[in-house]
Amino acid sequence: MDEQAELESNLPQAEVAKIRRFNPSLVWLIPLLAALIGGWLMVNAMRSRGPTVTIEFSSGEGLEAGKTRIKYKDVDIGEVTAVTLSPDRSHIRVTARLVKEAAPYLVDDSRFWVVRPRISGGTVSGLGTLLSGAYIAMDVGKSLHPSEQFVGLGEAPIVTGDLPGTQFMLMARDLGSLEIGSPVLYRRVPVGQVVAYRLTRDGQNVAVSIFVNRPYDSFVSANSRFWHASGIDVTVDANGLKLDTQSLMSVALGGVAFETPEADGDSTPLLPGHRFVLAADQAQALRTQELNVRTYLVRFRESVRGLAVGAPVDFRGITIGDVASIGLDAGPDGDQLAMAVRIHLYPDRLLALVGEKQTRNTLEQLSLQHVVARGLRAQLQSANLLTGQLFISLDYFPDAPKAAVLRHQGMLVLPSVPGEMNQLQHTLTRIVARIDRIPLDQLSAQAQHTLSSLDATLKNSNQMVNGINEQVLPQTVQTLRALQQTLDSTRQTLRPDSALQQDMRDAAQQVSAAARSVQTLSDTLERHPEALLRGKAGDQQ
Repeated sequence: MDEQAELESNLPQAEVAKIRRFNPSLVWLIPLLAALIGGWLMVNAMRSRGPTVTIEFSSGEGLEAGKTRIKYKDVDIGEVTAVTLSPDRSHIRVTARLVKEAAPYLVDDSRFWVVRPRISGGTVSGLGTLLSGAYIAMDVGKSLHPSEQFVGLGEAPIVTGDLPGTQFMLMARDLGSLEIGSPVLYRRVPVGQVVAYRLTRDGQNVAVSIFVNRPYDSFVSANSRFWHASGIDVTVDANGLKLDTQSLMSVALGGVAFETPEADGDSTPLLPGHRFVLAADQAQALRTQELNVRTYLVRFRESVRGLAVGAPVDFRGITIGDVASIGLDAGPDGDQLAMAVRIHLYPDRLLALVGEKQTRNTLEQLSLQHVVARGLRAQLQSANLLTGQLFISLDYFPDAPKAAVLRHQGMLVLPSVPGEMNQLQHTLTRIVARIDRIPLDQLSAQAQHTLSSLDATLKNSNQMVNGINEQVLPQTVQTLRALQQTLDSTRQTLRPDSALQQDMRDAAQQVSAAARSVQTLSDTLERHPEALLRGKAGDQQ
């Protein structure tokens, strides 16, 4: 027992220890700090994370996830994160993440396109992508509705949303040689370009969108006239051959030109999208809009080859209308086919040249029946002998057969007379017919007989001339020699120192002395008439 007690007393006694609270070491601060920093970075990244957009393109050429950038005004605003095919495999779908600051740019009319090397409209763009690779460019729209789904453009737009200017719409019968990027010219200065074109719903016209840069858009008013300035405009009409072009650029690419009449003082700015008519040429665009238009029908029984729609109708050199259409017509009685030409006349053009009010009133009161009764007729005349173009001339023909004004197809019919070329052709035909009736065989025989007689006469004349040369000429020479001797003798006689001349002077002196004696006798008898009986006083003594 004692040993056991001693052993128990020698055993160590357990002591009750107090439980300590957890006291972290400084080592644990490092991962805790790292976790805090990571969490802060994650939250910051989530807060600064930009929007994600999806863009559909027809082709994925040059696009790579993680490499292709998205730029706005050549500033990076995002990156392509994925390039996938659409479920129907008709296009590709590009997913891109943009910076947070680009969120306001994502509206439903924003545009995206792939920038690649491109030549269009006379300009070269995207050459920088030859080294850096293609990228997606963005143009911010003006809509207020946000969007994250977009359809990319096939080509870069000609005009971006931030370019100052105004867009207008032109309605044309056909596109001509226009294309996207063709210039818009004002006084031959490029002021804009063609940005788009499409067919109208009915397919009858082409809608061409043009953009005019600021400040040149202020030159466009509601009265402006637009026309095709594409290439070289060669016109052959009744006025001859015309050659016109706007610029070398329009020759290669086509173009649109416009002009605003100087009398137009309206400077009110037009709303974007204002519509204009695109004329085929400058002459058609600047043609005065006639308010007073009268339509008549003219029937010609001769060929109208060379007469075209738009050819002028003039009155003694003044253009007062034009040709509207050319057709074939059987006439009111259906007796004979004739060429039916529908013309438009503009009386105001003729009245505008008349200054006196009384004369203007007289012209306005003249009826068609009255002027036709006085001989007004329509006639085809040649405008250009080189091109063969014709025009219609209205003039008075007093000798023209009487005609009445009829109504056919709802229009008044103006009577016509044959054209000058037609009259010339009939005259030549009559001349040829008369020549054909001449008995040329008989005339030929008579001419042969006459020539034979003339030959015989010439032979006789030749013999006579030979006889003259042999007989008459020697005698003539002798006569001429004798005549020469006579002339020499006469010349010697008439010399001042010749004897004949001296005798003639002496005789003249004697005649002069005799005349003086007679004069003296006459004076004596006049003073003393009795001297004839008594003699001189000295003789009586």
